[in-house]
Amino acid sequence: MYLDFFTLAALVDEFQSILPGGRIQDVLDVDATGLGLEIYAQRRRHWLYLSADSRQPHLYLAPDRLRRGPDQPSPTGLLLRRYVEGGRLERISQPAWERVVLLDFSGPEGDVQLVVEPMERRSNILLLRDGVILDCVRRVHPGDNRVRSSLPAHPYHPPPPQRGKLDPLQIAQDDLGGLLADSANQGRSTRRLLSARLLGVSPLLAREVVFRSSAPADQLAGDARPEDLWSALRSVLEPLAGRNWQPGLAGDSEGLRAFSVYRLHCEPDWRPVESINVALSTWYLAHSGPDSYRAAKQPVAEALGEARLRLKARANSLQRSLTDDGERERLRQSGELLLAWQYALSPGQDELRAQYETDGPELVIPLDSTRTPLENAQRYFARYEKAKRALKDVPKLLRGTKAQLQSLEQLACDLELAGSRPDIEDVQAALQAMGLWRGKRNVRETRQRSSALRLQTQDGFVIRVGRNSRQNEQVTFERAAGADLWLHARGVPGAHVLVRNDGRPVPELVLEQAAGLAAWFSPQRHERSVAVDVTARRHVRRIQGAGPGVVSYRNERTLRVRPRPPEASSGY
Repeated sequence: MYLDFFTLAALVDEFQSILPGGRIQDVLDVDATGLGLEIYAQRRRHWLYLSADSRQPHLYLAPDRLRRGPDQPSPTGLLLRRYVEGGRLERISQPAWERVVLLDFSGPEGDVQLVVEPMERRSNILLLRDGVILDCVRRVHPGDNRVRSSLPAHPYHPPPPQRGKLDPLQIAQDDLGGLLADSANQGRSTRRLLSARLLGVSPLLAREVVFRSSAPADQLAGDARPEDLWSALRSVLEPLAGRNWQPGLAGDSEGLRAFSVYRLHCEPDWRPVESINVALSTWYLAHSGPDSYRAAKQPVAEALGEARLRLKARANSLQRSLTDDGERERLRQSGELLLAWQYALSPGQDELRAQYETDGPELVIPLDSTRTPLENAQRYFARYEKAKRALKDVPKLLRGTKAQLQSLEQLACDLELAGSRPDIEDVQAALQAMGLWRGKRNVRETRQRSSALRLQTQDGFVIRVGRNSRQNEQVTFERAAGADLWLHARGVPGAHVLVRNDGRPVPELVLEQAAGLAAWFSPQRHERSVAVDVTARRHVRRIQGAGPGVVSYRNERTLRVRPRPPEASSGY
């Protein structure tokens, strides 16, 4: 899937109704090819994400605050801060039939324009002043593209015009029939012909037109009936010509297949959504999300694995010491035998061989030849008493080790779900606090901290979602009243979800929404049905010795729900 002309047109319309006049509060580098703008418009903060990723370029308003990615800001990001931060977004537009979006700003040093070209393989984001490129995310040299270069201090050249294509909003039935009858097109599929010869017609739109014409998907142009195809084309394009957008998604949380701004009859499970921005943010978060930080997660994941192995080895050793009395008994028996045989030992003797019991095995007791038999016996008794004292501490040490292992399971879940560098740094900081990080301590104490997700239902209930251990601790023990309802995926690490009820009974629909979020922010997010426990916050307790957010609870009841991401949950 890619952003076609009509999808961008719908997105520009939505942006135009929300963002113009907004003040640019912050500019940040989200990833190697992505930039974020925090825009305060219409008394709300909005986070505009612009990506020039060559495989999946995109732009949309993110549902949550964007986080800084690279440690070093890009040259384009630095210039954006200089020319745009503190200024206003004046206008958003789209050139005719082009997959390009223009954002015009009045900034601290005058007017500038940001050009977003979300076209696969040639995607770019360029900052212009008076038509000259100040900088761009992707620098294209003449040797890379003979037709169109993109370099700082060079004039900006828009994409070359699309020649040989017809306006689909103006095409007549006879013109369409002529295309189909052309001998050069007879062997081409109808879908490919429509996409290649009509402006703005993407492969998906062409597939929908062929489907509405009641033709097979692999129909050849020579077999198409012009009147049927023209009628189907008009049925798709007439609402788009009037900018009557019908945004929607095909697929579900287990696998989204398409987004569109028109109803898709060729996809049986297509469903409408409230806006094209919701469709795009849902799509791109489902197809990238946490995986975009895979490289940053790798060293933390390795540290988690090493820490888990060390703790498991310690737990096994402690468990064995609880049940292995043989060594302690050997020390006691050695001391008693030395006392019994002390007068029979020769000076300088380095071992004693004797039976503790008549029918028992012979013990070989090493001796320190520089000490007397009595001193040797006292040493064995001292070691025996030390071993007995250590035994008293083993259960406590074992409980602490098991609590640390439980904390590591939660941190592994945190890392898997992490969708920003601050989220990853939270996991690293937790490992450092537990003394389990062996790498360089490079997490800054003043780093930007991720915050819990806050949602509000149509009934006015506030739902908070802790998406890592630190946020879980805050949600459960700092932001909740005892009567609030607390939810967690059963038997696995994951999010603490809280429903603030303020003394009101919570409708079952709201509980199902909250439970769907708890299931989504857990390792079971890809399951069809997940068991989620719900109880009053007063019944939740910290586990002594465990890390932040690791708890026990009681008096729960269990719901079975389908995992649902925040942007796909209805009622918010």
